[in-house]
Amino acid sequence: MERITTFKEFVSHRLKWEFNHLSNIRIMIKRTIYFLSVFLAAVGCQNQERQLQKAEAVISEANMTAYVQELASDAYQGRKPFTEGETKTLDYLTKTYQSLGLEPANGDSYLQEVPLVKVTVKIEEPLSLQLPNASLEMNYVDDFITFSRRLQENIELDASEMVFAGFGIVAPEYNWNDYQGLDVKGKTAVVLVNDPGLESGNEDFFTGDAMTYYGRWRYKYEEAARQGAEAVLIIHQDKGAGYPWSVVVNSGSVAKIYPQPDDDYRHRCKAEGWITYHKAKELFSSIDKNLEELIAEARRPGFQGFNMQVKAGLKLSNSWEKAVSHNILGKISGTDLADEYLFYTAHWDHLGVGKKIDGDSIYNGAVDNGTSLAWMMEIARAFKAMPQNPRRTVVFMAPTAEESGLNGSGYYADHPIFPIAKTVANINNDLMLPFGRCKDVMITGYGKSDLDELLRREAEKKDRYILPDPNAHTGMYYRSDHFSFARVGVPAIFARGNNDHWEKGKEYMTEKEQYWINNCYHKPGDEYEEWWDLSGVAEDARLLFRVGWAIANTDQYPQWNETSEFKAVRDAQFE
Repeated sequence: MERITTFKEFVSHRLKWEFNHLSNIRIMIKRTIYFLSVFLAAVGCQNQERQLQKAEAVISEANMTAYVQELASDAYQGRKPFTEGETKTLDYLTKTYQSLGLEPANGDSYLQEVPLVKVTVKIEEPLSLQLPNASLEMNYVDDFITFSRRLQENIELDASEMVFAGFGIVAPEYNWNDYQGLDVKGKTAVVLVNDPGLESGNEDFFTGDAMTYYGRWRYKYEEAARQGAEAVLIIHQDKGAGYPWSVVVNSGSVAKIYPQPDDDYRHRCKAEGWITYHKAKELFSSIDKNLEELIAEARRPGFQGFNMQVKAGLKLSNSWEKAVSHNILGKISGTDLADEYLFYTAHWDHLGVGKKIDGDSIYNGAVDNGTSLAWMMEIARAFKAMPQNPRRTVVFMAPTAEESGLNGSGYYADHPIFPIAKTVANINNDLMLPFGRCKDVMITGYGKSDLDELLRREAEKKDRYILPDPNAHTGMYYRSDHFSFARVGVPAIFARGNNDHWEKGKEYMTEKEQYWINNCYHKPGDEYEEWWDLSGVAEDARLLFRVGWAIANTDQYPQWNETSEFKAVRDAQFE
């Protein structure tokens, strides 16, 4: 013990003791506050987890079944815009939104008007091809499908020179220009489906087998028009297109719906369309060209297209109807971040009444997109089951006219109700298969944004794994409504269980998916069946509910990855 011999030493010793004692108390208080905060945070996390579990438990397969049975019934006549089917669909969805407790998202209305035009084409004289020393007849539907956007009664190709333009792509970032050195003005461009990266074995070349936007028919039609062509024909291949010829026929031979134009679509080609691969082989063979060899050559940088010395003739007549269709939007208002928005989307429309197949002409759209509508509405139910609103406003939008080119979501993206720069993310779904639960969560467009990682974290909690779309060559990322958000800069994700069945494995799901594509996709066979198992759709709803809840309650904005083609658009919104 320290010996104290003077009063001064006594005072000094006492002050040191008191200081040390107070310091210890401060340390104890700090430690107590720290451990208390950790404890309260843990309790908060546990409470939050219990709330999420209770909320996701309200997601019901029975409700999903009821939604699909109703919306895909014959009474809705295939849910085509401008028809009685649209009126019934909007009435049903409005009542459902109200019953779920969703607020109107467009002022005091659930509806957003979308001005569209329906164009019906009639083939007056089928496509005929005049070769140097012979002619080649083309049978409508069997050999070619063609149509025109132009609001013009009579449309004619008169001895239009045909030019082979490779893949029909101008992509400066890949140092690629299929039209370089070609004159296609006032001529018919013949182009290949997909892009040069397909089957190249090089992921850095047009992203390899994953189709870029340059591979989509929509882009090829746009680019041919920019080049001044009067017509454009795409050579169909099942793999490159991502669907069989029957899908081209069923989609292309019915009345088509477009946004209302300012110039009657005079800026577009007179005719747009497809020819079958077998007829294209016959055509190129007749001019001493081997189509398979041409495709291989067209994939090489520096390939030069050529005038085919063939002239095309075609006569069409168009009739059209301008009308207004509708997106339907409901919302759950946020709290402190109410002026920021998360969107869930699933389109409501399908193809209506069309060509009879096996005695049935109603294209009911049970999977496309009844199951996804059910998915979205049950997610809304889960959000409403939480004891408090999310911080950000959550919008549930069912766009119109997706089947005719993402027209409803595209109109919203260009005429938003809520600021695009304040729209933090979009979670979309389409074609959710009714074959039960899957281990995988397939991300279409994997690698484009950090939403992938958020989804991965939530999926692993459910003992599921992330799977990049194994059929990325089909370009599905550019074929559903999330693309409309992505192109204006909003990080968007499209994900669902699809490939690895929990009990029956991968081969089972591959077989089932292929069966559905071949027999039901864009056909009257897309109907509800009693054997359906919607447990997988329900499980995906619970997973994407949690992902959405996380997005709606953080301060951070999801971000595009550096390699994403949409990053520059988003960055410009915050400069």
